[in-house]
Formats: sequence, structure tokens, C-alpha cells
Amino acid sequence: MQNVFACGVSHLRTGRFFLLLALFFVPSLASAQPGSQGQDQAGAQSSPAVQVPGFFDPKRRLERPALLPTVVFRFLTEVDYPPFNYAGHDGNPAGFNVDLARMICEELKVACTVQMRRFDTLLDALAENRGDAVIASVVSTPETRKRADFTDPYYRSPARFVGRRDGTVQEVLPERLEGKKVGVASGTAHEAYLKTFFTEAELKPYPTLEAGREALRAGEIDLLFGDGIALAFWLNGSDSGGCCVFRGGPFTESRYFGEGIGIAVRRGNDTLRQTLNWALLRLWETGQFTDLWLRYFPVNPF
Repeated sequence: MQNVFACGVSHLRTGRFFLLLALFFVPSLASAQPGSQGQDQAGAQSSPAVQVPGFFDPKRRLERPALLPTVVFRFLTEVDYPPFNYAGHDGNPAGFNVDLARMICEELKVACTVQMRRFDTLLDALAENRGDAVIASVVSTPETRKRADFTDPYYRSPARFVGRRDGTVQEVLPERLEGKKVGVASGTAHEAYLKTFFTEAELKPYPTLEAGREALRAGEIDLLFGDGIALAFWLNGSDSGGCCVFRGGPFTESRYFGEGIGIAVRRGNDTLRQTLNWALLRLWETGQFTDLWLRYFPVNPF
């Protein structure tokens, strides 16, 4: 599941700390609380306990694209990155990205197909015109932008700490983690981030995030640091056994965790990129994006 295009020190699907603690928090979180500004931005009927990431400017206005009724959009996605992309019980593509692709096609009133491929083949397939757009949680980085153009981000994968419910660490600050055992997947952007900004913590690298989760459940470490999306999925599932909760964050520094997730199109295909931008903004304005997000992430990664 850790399929990635290399980006500096990271193995990204997911990106400095300090100068100001405010850098850790996504500035455009759309709160779902009744009467809040966030609800106006989300335009959705959302749970008061959950915030939805708002990467869309509510003041932005895009012209509706003129499309031929015979247009068929060919989306490419990957095989195994739940809850974003995976094969459903019937073998057909399923997941957050797949549902979003279908919602885009409905909004544009065009037919579309969704084909699953291995993650490491997606951008090559796009360049070879085997599909029109890749919607597979490909992070927009300087490296990936050499191979494709991207729509505006529709979500970002923050980094988060997770701790046991009965743990002693309640507030996550570098000075509070002196001597604390913090698990992290080795060789990742998350490990590099901890080595740079949480120098007093005792790092415990694990071969995978899954191995770190098991260590946290067993009480072998005080905290686990990793991809907030994957950790939210785990916390909401039965595998966690209700053991743990988020502590601190989110951490969103783009130098480590990327510049957000957009839909990739072939280089120079600005018409399709702007068309998809229009559809994404419409889905946000009408609340459909928020409804989709809350369906997949009742435990919010932000």
C-alpha cells in the first residue's frame, strides 16, 4: 500500500515544524458545526464532531466547461490503497477516489470508465494515452509535475501522532517528548521529519506502519507517527480495538508531506484540467464532496 513517487527524503502518499506552531494546522478546515463559517464553505449537512478539509476557495468562480455529449472520460486508478482505491466484492473499482470520479462524471453529465492499474504504472499509462486522468492519490510534487499536470488539490494527507487512550502523553510538543518512544515507518518522510524537529524523542523505526501499529497496541511505544489518512482508517476499524486516539497535529509541511492530492492529466491538457477543476468546485459548493468525505472518514485525519 505504500506506493510512491520519490520526493526528496520521502516515500510520499502523503510533507517542517516549528517557526510557528500554526504551520501545523490546515488553515482551511471546514468546520461542520451549525452556523459556522466552515459549514457555509462546505455547503453540506455534516456531522458536528467532524471537520472536512477545505481546499477549495469559496470565492472562486470558474466558467462551466462546454463539453460534447459524446465525451467519455477514462479515469485510471490503482488496485490496492483502501479506502481510496481497491477492488470491491464484485471485483470492480471501489473507494473514495472511484466514487469521486463517478460524481465528477455525473456533474459534467458525461460517461466515464474507471480502470485499475498498478500504482507505479499509472503516470506512464497516462502519458501513453491509455487514460485521460489519474485519480489515485498521486501527490503533486516537483517530480510528479514533470510527468503530468494536476488539478487543484481536493485533499491533503497530513501526518499525525497516535497514542494509546490510557497513555501519559496528552500534548505533543518537541520538549514534551524527551525520552518518549515514538514509532515510525523507517525510510519515510515521517521519520525524516521526526529526526529534524523531535530530536529529544527516542525513535523506534519499524519496517511498516502496520508493524508500528501493533507495537503501539502492545504498549511497546508511547506514540506512533505516520500518515494521518491511513491512521484514521485504522482507528475507525476493528483492527485497532479502540485502543488509541490522535494526539496533536495535524502536520502538513509540504517539504515533507507533499503539496496536496489532485487529479493528474497529461502535460498540456489544460482544457481537461480546468474542466475537472470546475467539477470539483461544484461538488464542494453543493456539499456532495463533504458527504462523500464523511462517509469514508468518520474519524477525521485532520
